[in-house]
Amino acid sequence: MSGSIEQGMSQTHGNTHILHLLVRLPRSMEDIWPALATAEGLTGWCTPVDVLEPRLDGTVALRGLGAGRITAWDVDRVAEYTVEGGGRIRFHLERDGENGSALRFTHEFQGEGATETDWRERFERLITLLS
Repeated sequence: MSGSIEQGMSQTHGNTHILHLLVRLPRSMEDIWPALATAEGLTGWCTPVDVLEPRLDGTVALRGLGAGRITAWDVDRVAEYTVEGGGRIRFHLERDGENGSALRFTHEFQGEGATETDWRERFERLITLLS
């Protein structure tokens, strides 16, 4: 089984944009978690990380996406980063079959931000990294 980006949905409410993607990955949640919740992991496929304190209300600074706080943290399941200028970035992992995982991704932002194409390219890198 290889990974895939199966669906995307983009909404706009006033000047707030919300992007949802579902990414299926051929690895366990425990194998994927470090790629979403560590500085080294995120730097490997998403963006360089200047700071990441892995805990609720920890500091996070994602180059090109913004700096702020960790606003949700459930080890091996949910990492949510709320950053000024970048809005809210949420990774929610679920089991998918016997050996796979589904990543439900949300990026909520105001004004200009990373596009669906930008995120799809990032997730293609993640799929390649985990394959």
